[in-house]
Amino acid sequence: MIVLLLFSVLIFLLFINIPIAISIAVATVVAMVAKTGPQYLVNTALAMYNGAKSFPLIAIPLFILAGAIMNSSGISRRLIAFASACVGFIKGGLSMVTIATSMFFAEISGSAVADASALGSILIPAMKNKGYSPAYAASVVSSASSLAIIIPPSIPMILYAVIAGCSVEQLFVAGFVPGFLGGFLMMAVSYIYAKRKNLPIEESFNIKNIKKTAKEAGLTFILPIIILGGIFGGFVTATEAAGLAVFASLAIAYLYKEFNLKQFFESTVEGGSQTATVMLLVASSMLLGEFLTMEQIPQKIASSLTTLTQSKYLILAILNVFLFIIGFFLHSAA
Repeated sequence: MIVLLLFSVLIFLLFINIPIAISIAVATVVAMVAKTGPQYLVNTALAMYNGAKSFPLIAIPLFILAGAIMNSSGISRRLIAFASACVGFIKGGLSMVTIATSMFFAEISGSAVADASALGSILIPAMKNKGYSPAYAASVVSSASSLAIIIPPSIPMILYAVIAGCSVEQLFVAGFVPGFLGGFLMMAVSYIYAKRKNLPIEESFNIKNIKKTAKEAGLTFILPIIILGGIFGGFVTATEAAGLAVFASLAIAYLYKEFNLKQFFESTVEGGSQTATVMLLVASSMLLGEFLTMEQIPQKIASSLTTLTQSKYLILAILNVFLFIIGFFLHSAA
């Protein structure tokens, strides 16, 4: 009955457009008061604080800041130019440029939001000018930016590792192949779509242009080597790699001479805003998790699933369908 009250309040708050993090926290507090009385409220703030107080979570604001610096300093523009030179000569090449740049950007920022905001403002107008429909242009950017959820250093993977007690590094290794495979499959779909709609090529193949844009974007290629090479090589943790990513982004932005104090301030404000959203979600989700554990909901769900079937594959399929449905309504961090 208490769980029904919790989810009823949560659905109602989401329905009236209350932010997800606040909805989760309020619904959990209402359920707690109904269950134990107001005396438990003194532990609410402490539970939320303890949920967000984790060393691996420090990587989140740092990766977000690295992405914001890239966006403000012209690094993303250089990546787009290089990707355009490499695949722009293929039919529907601009959509492939978007996907390829998203994959590279994901290796640095780890954030789908940073990915979409950095590339969408440049590539959506460019695609529309080339004859792509606005809906298709927006779809390409939004779907390509979602690769940042899988491709390391993924912020949702860091959250999952903290909540589930897994190794961040092992999750990153597991996400590498499916992330890039998903990107290449998206490119294949965009090529088929471009052939059917007779979309234009971006530019003719020119090896000199590839060399030129590679030289201009050359310093940017150091970033994924530092981040992923450091993590996979065992030299640094994910959190330490995030700090290195910020330092390297600042150094590269300075060397490109396209970054000033005003842009740095704007980057920190943007990064702080995104971090606050994610961390409030983490804290409220931890509070919800503590309440569900207290009510033994995970154990009851596990018991129901094992009663329904003993097949681990069917259980995984059921969980994926559930996550697919709630993914329409909730942020990945939630």
